[in-house]
Amino acid sequence: MTFDNTPDRRGSHSAKWDSMEAIYGVNADDGIAMWVADMEFPPPACVQDAVKKMHEHGVYGYYGDEGEYRAAIKWWMEERHGWEIDPSWIFTTHGLVNGTALCVDAYTAPGDGVVIFTPVYHAFARVISAAERQVVSCELANVDGRYEFDFPAYDAQMTGNERMLILCSPHNPGGRVWSKTELQAVAAFAKRHELILVSDEIHHDLTMPGQTHIPMANISGITDRLVTMTASTKTFNIAGSHVGNVIIEDADLRAQFGGRMAALGISPNSFGLFMATAAYSPEGAAWVDELRAYLNENRKVFDAGINAIPGVKSMGLEATYLAWVDFTDTGMSAAEVSKRIEQIAKIAANHGISFGKDGENYMRFNLGAPRAQIVEAVTRLQNAFSDLQ
Repeated sequence: MTFDNTPDRRGSHSAKWDSMEAIYGVNADDGIAMWVADMEFPPPACVQDAVKKMHEHGVYGYYGDEGEYRAAIKWWMEERHGWEIDPSWIFTTHGLVNGTALCVDAYTAPGDGVVIFTPVYHAFARVISAAERQVVSCELANVDGRYEFDFPAYDAQMTGNERMLILCSPHNPGGRVWSKTELQAVAAFAKRHELILVSDEIHHDLTMPGQTHIPMANISGITDRLVTMTASTKTFNIAGSHVGNVIIEDADLRAQFGGRMAALGISPNSFGLFMATAAYSPEGAAWVDELRAYLNENRKVFDAGINAIPGVKSMGLEATYLAWVDFTDTGMSAAEVSKRIEQIAKIAANHGISFGKDGENYMRFNLGAPRAQIVEAVTRLQNAFSDLQ
């Protein structure tokens, strides 16, 4: 498999490419899309073959008998993450933003507080606010360019109105792989404040060499309040299939979640189930290992070029393909930084403020693209900030 040659996604109803001019003023003809968190790469052949098989069959009806699909998830979690699950614990949602919304709906009420560690994936706050819950932002501490938790500060913030905590593990946008000690501290915090702990682990497969993701479910003593969310979509670049998994060991939590699923009439998308089943396989695993090595080289190229710009620093990436770049020391306003990136470099990247107010001086760049595109992006960014050289 080569990741250097990819299809042209312009004009294909790609949100990443076909929406960026309307949002960022960057024309797709000469711009580079580095915002939406999907990759430029086609999924592995096993996933493509599953879709071809559906096409050849020619009837796209309701999906029945999820045994093979659930067995594939069980195999993947044990094989890749050392996490033993029972297939009966799995709920299938329309992606993990939907999974997050369902957790908020199932375990909290309007007016309740939901805790997030910011800066963090922007959909969390959006979903919480839309559900008329209170967003409780606990800011991560930036310690020598690496995010860490500050639980004494978070303890002081709690009012007793909080009912849920959403953890992003690995962290988006900071790229942290949380250690066992850190995860134990998160679990203890959730227990101290009687919070349901929702662990979004969508990036769990995309770790850099030498990094190991630990499922929150493998931290002892947290089962009675834990909900874990995973998906094949980020790993295999099949986000358009809108399939995600909410995995719940505790019977009471499972009954609550299942009740909301039933009340809202949610059932899975057959395309997503076929694709996920094919992806969670030895062939899919081999493809992921190649992908991780390729993304690591992209990271090296990007970081070397970005960190050479005075006042600009890319946070060390331990997982994901999303670079989190700090422009604070340029002395420029966030508006000036984004103007240069969009109008001079002609790159569409995520504005850091969307991840929380503590992300104001940052931008997030998607590195899930052919190496040549990363090299071109670095050159453009160096040119856009050439007066700092």
